[in-house]
Amino acid sequence: MNFTRWSARFPGTQRRAAARGTDGGGSPARRGEGSVPAARGEYGRQPAPGPGDDPAAPPDASGGPPAPPVPEDFSVREILGHLPGLVALTYGADHRIAYVNDAYAAAFGHRAPGVTAAGGCPELSDLGLLPLMDQVLRSGRPRTVKSRRTKDGGSYTVSCLPLDGPAHRERTERPGGVLVHAADVTDHAEAAERLRASERRHRETAVTLQRSLLPQELEQPDDLRVAATYQPGGADAAVGGDWYDVITLGAGRTALVIGDVMGRGVRAAAVMGQLRTAVRAYARLDLPPHEVLQLLDGLAAEIDASQIATCVYAVHDPNEGHLVYASAGHLPILVRDEDGTVRRADDPTGPPLGTGGWLHTSGTIALPPGSTAVLYTDGLVERRGEDIDEGVAALERALSGATGAPQVVCDRLLRSLGVTAEHDDDVAVLVLQHPSRTGSDAELFHNAALDLLGGVEAAPRARAFATGVLSSWRFPVELRDLGVLATSELVANSLKHGTPPMRLRLRRTDRRLIIEVTDGDDHLPRRRRAETEDEAGRGISIIATIASSWGSRRTPGGGKTVWCEFALPG
Repeated sequence: MNFTRWSARFPGTQRRAAARGTDGGGSPARRGEGSVPAARGEYGRQPAPGPGDDPAAPPDASGGPPAPPVPEDFSVREILGHLPGLVALTYGADHRIAYVNDAYAAAFGHRAPGVTAAGGCPELSDLGLLPLMDQVLRSGRPRTVKSRRTKDGGSYTVSCLPLDGPAHRERTERPGGVLVHAADVTDHAEAAERLRASERRHRETAVTLQRSLLPQELEQPDDLRVAATYQPGGADAAVGGDWYDVITLGAGRTALVIGDVMGRGVRAAAVMGQLRTAVRAYARLDLPPHEVLQLLDGLAAEIDASQIATCVYAVHDPNEGHLVYASAGHLPILVRDEDGTVRRADDPTGPPLGTGGWLHTSGTIALPPGSTAVLYTDGLVERRGEDIDEGVAALERALSGATGAPQVVCDRLLRSLGVTAEHDDDVAVLVLQHPSRTGSDAELFHNAALDLLGGVEAAPRARAFATGVLSSWRFPVELRDLGVLATSELVANSLKHGTPPMRLRLRRTDRRLIIEVTDGDDHLPRRRRAETEDEAGRGISIIATIASSWGSRRTPGGGKTVWCEFALPG
């Protein structure tokens, strides 16, 4: 076989004459016809003959540098045979083997000339090269594929080069061939796979840390239906610091919080965990939302001055029918009314946590029966190249048509905003609904209130009022007696230590009985140990003993509320 006809030709070059100094017919070649142009530089110049030199001597006879080798001095077989890469030469439409170099034979075994690639070279099929070689042969253009794996585990980057273009085939009616060059990149591929596996483990660790810092199960208040979702962003290990929480405060009140620590990675998740723990601790103090954010602001600066976080903290009181909230640089709460109208809680908003020097304030937004509120992080609405207000507007449109249970609303909002597993930012969404109750369900929720007017005579009126109300609610006798006793102790404590106006409120849900007494004095009671000779100081101890839980809080207009709860049987 004439191997020269299959030699690779590079674009823009011409085939040299087989022998230098002769033309195609064996005659001496004229200057510029078939000769190699002289290379520029010192090797291209011959030294001028000296006085003692023989002009007829060869160029190197005078001791000058020898002429450099030229491509015609080497055969293509010799060049390809010494290449460290794997080389296979095929010809024809069925890619018959014309030649394989020593490196190819060492990797895959000797390949006899004339066998087809499909029948005698299974490695080419493993690498998925046969369709690629067909394409190269048809188009006359080279193609390269990276890091293809064979069945034995080796990885190769392969280039397929056409040996004859379409114009040559038309001229010679010859099908042409393909030069296959494969570089062994097994070590690189294994290193890359180890790196990817390490990144996956790192990401799994970070996501596990993130999820472990979030509530494993949301508390479900009596008066609200709540659901939340968290989705880590992207495929890297740099999870964010998004978090949410639902905290029952007692007496039917519920705190809801969502936040986002700036930055990504395990450090952001760790800061998030500290802030979430602090929020739960501050919430137990039953402080107004703006005071909770004020405390968080100072704590965030102490945890890490380089980390800032946005946060919104809201409290729902079923007796008031609205959310009281404060925001530290966070996106506005959205509320969807029963008729589909969406309202936005814009003000007041302060700077993010950790900046310091700002007095936060609280605002309110109505949450009537049948409404749905959504708290979310910026990953849900922020997109590259778009103003974030456009994302919030898109969320409003999606929320206006989102109906169903809270978890269904969460899922619909994620789908409507195009959040997928490949989303490039973390997303946290908290949805709460204030259901409208009718029929037998409504009979499980009742309120009754009495203004405590006058002096000590208010105590027997309060006991009589509590007895009548609890009897009408058909509570068992034991629970009714405990409720009357708790009412008597709370009212007596308020009459002795509080100031007008005073008010008694009884409330029942499907799960508990709640008793509250409000007065105008802001001194919060505390449980203390009464000595044997003491005539007072036992009221709160009695309440703590007979009730499921109790507590007190200051009211926004001044004064305080002392409350206790009893779990309903069954």
